[in-house]
Amino acid sequence: MFKIKTKEITLGNKKLSLETGRIARQADGSIMVRYGDAQILCTAVGAKQVKAGTDFFPLSVHYIEKMYAAGRIPGGYIKRETKPSEGEVLTSRLIDRPIRPLFPAGFYNEVQIVCTVMSSDGESDLCVAAMAGASAALSISGMPFAGPVACSRVGYIDGEYVLNPTPAQQEKSALDLVVAGTKEGVLMVESEAQELSEEIMLGAVEFGKKSYLPIIDMIESLQKEVGAKAWVMTDNSKDKDALIKDCKKLCEKDLKAAYALQDKQERSQAINAIKLKTTDAILAKTPDTDAVLLAGALKGIEADILRLDILKNKKRIDGRGLKDVRKITPEIGVLTRTHGSALFTRGETQALVAITLGTAQDEQTVDSLFGESKQRFMLNYNFPPYSVGECGRLGAPGRREIGHGKLAMRALNAMLPTREEFGYSIRAVSEITESNGSSSMATVCGTSLALMDCGVPLKKPVAGIAMGLIKEKEDFAVLTDILGDEDYLGDMDFKVAGTADGVTALQMDIKITSITHDIMTQALAQAKDARIHILGEMNKVIKSSRSELNDSAPKMTTITIPKDKIREVIGAGGKVIRDICEKSGAKVDIDESGTITIAAADQNSLNIAYDMIDAITAEPEVGKIYSGKVMKTAEFGAFVAFMGPREGLVHISELNNERVAKVTDVVKEGDTVQVKVIGMDGNKVRLSMKACLETEAKSA
Repeated sequence: MFKIKTKEITLGNKKLSLETGRIARQADGSIMVRYGDAQILCTAVGAKQVKAGTDFFPLSVHYIEKMYAAGRIPGGYIKRETKPSEGEVLTSRLIDRPIRPLFPAGFYNEVQIVCTVMSSDGESDLCVAAMAGASAALSISGMPFAGPVACSRVGYIDGEYVLNPTPAQQEKSALDLVVAGTKEGVLMVESEAQELSEEIMLGAVEFGKKSYLPIIDMIESLQKEVGAKAWVMTDNSKDKDALIKDCKKLCEKDLKAAYALQDKQERSQAINAIKLKTTDAILAKTPDTDAVLLAGALKGIEADILRLDILKNKKRIDGRGLKDVRKITPEIGVLTRTHGSALFTRGETQALVAITLGTAQDEQTVDSLFGESKQRFMLNYNFPPYSVGECGRLGAPGRREIGHGKLAMRALNAMLPTREEFGYSIRAVSEITESNGSSSMATVCGTSLALMDCGVPLKKPVAGIAMGLIKEKEDFAVLTDILGDEDYLGDMDFKVAGTADGVTALQMDIKITSITHDIMTQALAQAKDARIHILGEMNKVIKSSRSELNDSAPKMTTITIPKDKIREVIGAGGKVIRDICEKSGAKVDIDESGTITIAAADQNSLNIAYDMIDAITAEPEVGKIYSGKVMKTAEFGAFVAFMGPREGLVHISELNNERVAKVTDVVKEGDTVQVKVIGMDGNKVRLSMKACLETEAKSA
């Protein structure tokens, strides 16, 4: 019944195996990956027909973590997996990016890849396993996939590269880098680093590439044995060539003139008008012309104009040289009531960033296979349609927005103060108000400025830049600070962020089959020069973090109390801590060690909360007079609350200088009285009102 085929290699110190023929046999390609004790089912299905009017490649990748994989039931009210988490979205993008360029141009059949984590050991790298499974599923499916592709995760510990580090190793690592590619070369890099040199980053990429090659060999071996018959593709190249020839006669000269316009909106309007005019002319002549083919022909002409001008004349659309950065305009303090803000403008790309400080209660809770964790630094990236002069959807962030925000967050992580150095939680929001290339790197620069404006003690300022590539055979040009058109019609999007002393984040996506080591080396060198230039411009408005927090930022202080006092501050059912918060207006957070964090909008509110907690946790002093409230009366005396909820007994003999026959003759419940501590028996406190009267008499 089952025609099972399995391949296995040793990767690092673990077994990596690929099995097909047992599960999900109706998919075009189905692989059960096992890496250590982690198991992921990866499937690939392609539509056999192209949907009418489709003029792009509709590839979707869905990486799904099932909670049962780690023996957990989902938290929250609904006890099942619902929308994908941020981590799942980011891993889906990571798998998508190196796979997408390996399908042929003009292939518009829908392809869906699903990677379902079914077992996790908490040690094996799920991303590496999912990438291997997705690549293998595509490779045996018969689809026109120019793979296989594979990936490695690389750490850097004590000067040594580490392959697929465990979570414990990753905590010690100065680098978290994922590199993916084919045998020919690298297609994708995603990384976060602790201010490492360009040489170390390049070495990590090379180490990762060598490490993933055995996975590709295993997939190729499996493909030879069980691969499906290759799909028959329609060859419309002759029709397209003829169409390009006709279009060139009608619009090439006008398009060249339009691409000479340096203003983005003016250029876009001119190009769109020319393309519309050409489309109308072609359809008038041959009404049955395929609209998708026509659009592709026009894009090809555009690409040739832009690319050849750069390669032959070293001339870019906006008149810059290949290594030139657009005009930088950094500003800080642009929003009046935020805790910190900045406006970073690079040419026609602009990011407005706002910083908000909070307490531990404001930290982001992240629920994953491995349990809940807290995220102290949050960076949200928003890309509204008006930023490119369009109408569009507004709502929850898409995959692109989540990915760009995460990249910017990685770029800044290494320069943030520790929790001990700076107790606040930090939220940065980047609103992209204009976009013409590399808004994610504008977010890095803008957030760095806004954090310093707020007074968050950044170790060093951080800046980022996006590099591009135009490559024809052996001829290539690396572009610094790419425009949107150069990204759209180019071959590479290479983003580098860091300080003046090293790289903190690197992301690379390739649209061609691979790039060489020399191209990467040149791109990193140009990126460093550009980064230093941008940091110099940023330093003109602010060089380091302000010495004090912005006036509108919340006030915060900490108190450390004995662990046995935690219960007293919280009170039964949280009654005491709620009372403190209500009366002071402050936020109070207590951890297991006895560290109390108080945050408030103003100093007065902070002081009230501090004094209330101090009164609860301080030990009463014998001989000291306190103000108290009668909580209860008995035949033998009155119980008085003082120092917050702490109670002591005023014996009937200590109520007055004269003999008291009945306690209620002197005090009643709710009365405010002055009491003096006259003794302590363990936790029991003996109080006296009579002693207060005697003290008053002496002072009189």
